[in-house]
Amino acid sequence: MTVRDEDPQAMQDQQPTNPVPNPAPAHSVLSTQYLGLGPRPSSLPAWYPSWARELADLYFSETTSLFVLHGNVHDLVGCPGADGGRYCDLPEFLAAQVFGSWDIVLEYDLGRGLRPVAGGNAERLKEMVKYLTSRMGAPASWPRDPDSVLLLLDKFLERMLVEEDPARRKSIAIILDYAQYLVPAGDLGSLARGQGVNLVRLLEWAQNPYIKRMNMAFCLIAAKLSEVNDRLISSPYVASIEVPLPDRATRESFVRWLAGREDFARLADFTPETLADLSNGLTLVNLNVVLSQARQTGRRLDAMGFRQLKKSMIERQCQGLVEFVEPPHTLDLVVGQEAAKNRLREDAALILKGELQAAPMGYLLCGPVGTGKTFLAECYAGSIGLPCVKLRNFRSKYVGETEGNLEQILNVLRSLGPVVVIIDEADAALGTREAEGDSGTSSRVFSMIASQMGDTRYRGRIIWMLLTSRPDRLPIDLKRQGRAEVHIPMFYPQDDAELREMFLVMARKNKAGLAPEALPEVKADRHLSGADVEGIVLAAKRRALMADRKEISREDIEQAMNDFVPSAQGLEKEKQELAAVLECTQLSFLPPKWREIVAQPDGRMRLQERMVAIEQVLKG
Repeated sequence: MTVRDEDPQAMQDQQPTNPVPNPAPAHSVLSTQYLGLGPRPSSLPAWYPSWARELADLYFSETTSLFVLHGNVHDLVGCPGADGGRYCDLPEFLAAQVFGSWDIVLEYDLGRGLRPVAGGNAERLKEMVKYLTSRMGAPASWPRDPDSVLLLLDKFLERMLVEEDPARRKSIAIILDYAQYLVPAGDLGSLARGQGVNLVRLLEWAQNPYIKRMNMAFCLIAAKLSEVNDRLISSPYVASIEVPLPDRATRESFVRWLAGREDFARLADFTPETLADLSNGLTLVNLNVVLSQARQTGRRLDAMGFRQLKKSMIERQCQGLVEFVEPPHTLDLVVGQEAAKNRLREDAALILKGELQAAPMGYLLCGPVGTGKTFLAECYAGSIGLPCVKLRNFRSKYVGETEGNLEQILNVLRSLGPVVVIIDEADAALGTREAEGDSGTSSRVFSMIASQMGDTRYRGRIIWMLLTSRPDRLPIDLKRQGRAEVHIPMFYPQDDAELREMFLVMARKNKAGLAPEALPEVKADRHLSGADVEGIVLAAKRRALMADRKEISREDIEQAMNDFVPSAQGLEKEKQELAAVLECTQLSFLPPKWREIVAQPDGRMRLQERMVAIEQVLKG
């Protein structure tokens, strides 16, 4: 077996320089000659993406020949060169760059069938078609359904493996796009017969020791790894490689390339560097749309327009599973909770200074219903000036889709950071390890969330805010230090002055004219929540508007208060309040009444006993 050492300098010199498809380079990452696997080049081109380097490392280790590429697989991939290079889709990048010097490169998907690809090199494509026709028949006669296609490929590979003449053996790369439709996720019993055959055939290719010694490689492409069958993904012979969203340097290079020789100031109010900073979380396809719209319409891209476009694009990119929130308020609008507000302001200052290691991984806001947990979280995001997203219901009835939705959300959040992530009703949304009855979906969701929350690489970059009135139902794994580590309890207004201030703040929040002198005496012993106060203010505003008045009068607010009937202070609310007290991680967060109880030697034990007693009554 003869092998050829590749010239690293030749590899670096051979870079595409045209913005249109060009012939494949003379050398690519996986260069081959005859039938032997060439040694790994000592230096790969500096412009190769990290995932391509990972693929090369695994291939040259001679342990892996089947790869599953997932994540941002439908984006553009850059091939920078001396004149700016070009951008293409992932299959073309694989055909022209990664396998650019291989003899045969075949691509298959359900829509277009099986076809040879040469990355725009017409002469190379002609040679491929000539050879394949002699071995597999004319491409027009090839089958289109996946079962027959994989069988045809299997026979073709088998003939290559038994070829005795080394000079007649070819290097072969097979790219299977939209692989989730070939080997979808699901139990064995739920797989159609053909899908089961496809799974076995791919596993056999991955495990075949003769294939590993030949110049053969298989690349499966799927946006969501969770949609591909677990038995393939978990095989030790298969490597899963994530294609990440573009980083800042990649975005800046693309913006400069797209602008070309055009004056960038004609397209946007930003410099390419500023646009690269602001476009975190976007794909290169998104950036292409944004700048192309500016060029075609002649309307320069300003800060407001870009923010709205980014918001809509990321929401669409996440398939509506997240909602961007632009909080108009800051912590100055929050009534009471002085210790909690001071802690949040201090943490915000640390993040803005770049001292991310001193910032918490996340917060747990807990307390009875109506105490303003969501409002406090949004005010914190407004104070810190970071993007804020809310997770919508990402669960689905289809097998594997829930995990796929969450996987896509987490990929965007990792690229979008720093970002504040608000999860309301966290005890219901995040699941537990022990969840049953849904084929393990809830436990897998829990595992994915817990793993991301505990990843210290994203400390200060993804700030989790878990909101719940039942923190006792939230798994301890999510509440421990290193995840949602700061637990802030929320309570109803504790005295008359605080309740009065809440009325005035709710009036400002809802743009209702309420002068302090128009507010009658209010008593905290009515146990009004923040939501109750807002309801009373809105009822008074309605009375004023019906009377063609802008300002709320004392009579309006008194009538609204007299008509309002607060919900009963039952055992459920008391239990929620006790749970919030027991979860508190900083004594100064508690009102004086609760602080005194907790500070007693047996204070927490008595609170726990009371909570157990309430649970027994509610269950009975």
